[in-house]
Amino acid sequence: MRPRTLKLQLKKKTKLIKNTHKATAMRIRPATAADLSNILKLIHLKAEFDGCPEAVEATPEALNATLFAANPMAYILLAESKTQSTTPVAATHSLPVGFASYHFTYSTFLAQPSLWLDDIFIKETHRNCGLGAELIRTLCQIALKHNCGRVDWTVDKQNQAGIRFYQRIGGQLQTQVHLCRLNRSAIDKMAISTVPAHHARQ
Repeated sequence: MRPRTLKLQLKKKTKLIKNTHKATAMRIRPATAADLSNILKLIHLKAEFDGCPEAVEATPEALNATLFAANPMAYILLAESKTQSTTPVAATHSLPVGFASYHFTYSTFLAQPSLWLDDIFIKETHRNCGLGAELIRTLCQIALKHNCGRVDWTVDKQNQAGIRFYQRIGGQLQTQVHLCRLNRSAIDKMAISTVPAHHARQ
């Protein structure tokens, strides 16, 4: 993935995103451990959308240990669509059709926490009906509750529809920075290495 970093500055008195709920029954809610199988399915769909299905190493056990422990490392919001059954006894069923994963970071420049949006995904069948905006709106409410100064995330440079959507809601492309990453093998190597003096001048 070739990402661009986006930033959404938060102002408590600014209405960031209009409520886009339509007559169709949809809702955003925090995920629980009972949602693990659906969360993992959505993660795989997100990886397929990004063109890297082989990148997913998450398991239900690992997700449970990191998302639903006493001190979770991240949080999940689920987007659900409520459908009416066609059986003689009418019943409403909630189907997960998207998710957003996030955690909190810290900005020394602002001396405030920030919210990092790690992943956001809506199934193709439920796009363009306001769920993406509702996920972002809910994230902004959470960010304000925790006194966050901004919300940051990345978007693939090829995802032009996503970029246009993020810019419409106030997202600012941070073209002056690059996303840097050490994968696990690089972490292991760096942690035990002796860095030559000419590499350690930073």
